[in-house]
Amino acid sequence: MAGNSFGQAFKITTWGESHGTAIGVTIDGCPPGMPLLAEDIQQDLDRRSPGKGGATSPRKEPDKVEILSGLFEGKTTGTPLTLVIYNKDAHSKSYSHLKDIYRPGHGDYSYDYKYGIRDHRGGGRASARETAARVAAGAVARKILAYEEVQVVAYTLSLGDVHAEELNFDVIRDNRLNCPDTAAAERMEDLIKEVRKDGDTLGGVVEVVALNCPAGLGEPVFNKLDADLAGALMSIGAVKGVEIGSGFSAAMMRGSENNDPITADGFASNNSGGILAGISNGDPVICRVAVKPIPSIAKPQKTVNLENEEVEIKIGGRHDIAAIPRIIPVCEAMMCLTLVDHLLRQDVVEHGFGRWGLDEDAFFDEDEGQEAED
Repeated sequence: MAGNSFGQAFKITTWGESHGTAIGVTIDGCPPGMPLLAEDIQQDLDRRSPGKGGATSPRKEPDKVEILSGLFEGKTTGTPLTLVIYNKDAHSKSYSHLKDIYRPGHGDYSYDYKYGIRDHRGGGRASARETAARVAAGAVARKILAYEEVQVVAYTLSLGDVHAEELNFDVIRDNRLNCPDTAAAERMEDLIKEVRKDGDTLGGVVEVVALNCPAGLGEPVFNKLDADLAGALMSIGAVKGVEIGSGFSAAMMRGSENNDPITADGFASNNSGGILAGISNGDPVICRVAVKPIPSIAKPQKTVNLENEEVEIKIGGRHDIAAIPRIIPVCEAMMCLTLVDHLLRQDVVEHGFGRWGLDEDAFFDEDEGQEAED
């Protein structure tokens, strides 16, 4: 199965299935000499972990990460960095009755027709469980971005028909939905209770922002920063739309409204979302993603089985009411991974080993210019 890798200079490959032994990621291109602890990764995984209540599934996965390779004495070595997360609370029997039935809204039908075989236990590779590996890799990327003082944060703009009317970064972590509007967060919680009783699910909109992003990231013509960000965010299973800056609103604007005036102090507005001609301009990079409702619902649905016979199903098991808020650290991870990939394409060569606190002489003999022997 192709399509499991992302990035060029900072390349990740995720592996594993929802109900397999483990999931994980291998990172190739992580600069050497960077201090790294499992705890640095764990804090982001804890934000994504299920079983937190609210809109989330009661599946209780600890998502404890282990670093298998690419680390020596607490520092990255520059060799492939492999992270593993063992599955502990998978109830595969909950899916036995669905092995011969295509679930509406899931990848069952398309996977079966592409590969001729599918893992019906929670969706296999198509499961949102795969995103835990992305979050682990994103935490490593986030640590690299910290050297540039780049901060990436995502938050809930809307859940169903409830929209945030304020944008207060100080309250994002004060509610379970990571909403920047406390009053809206309370209304969202009420909506979740209502929808749960109805056996249905919710979609929403998440905004993800990169602050202090340096200018100059992005490549013409096919590796534009906005194009790569759109692809990165669209690769998240629940995402059905991405917009950057003014996004689809730009289609209803005039040029005089959408253009960002340039002053001696910088750009007077940010309809561009921090990206012009596919290259970052130093303003905050702003993306929004449309998140579809979770397709596993308790309401009766029409579908077909493997014999193409029409049947009706009600999906049980343990499922989220909405991908929000657990999708928020996933969106942050894909933003971090994209920015680091572009940063390393042009930055490491310029700064060299010393950028990461590593002594170049530890790797090369000064006299002969060859690798020193142990």
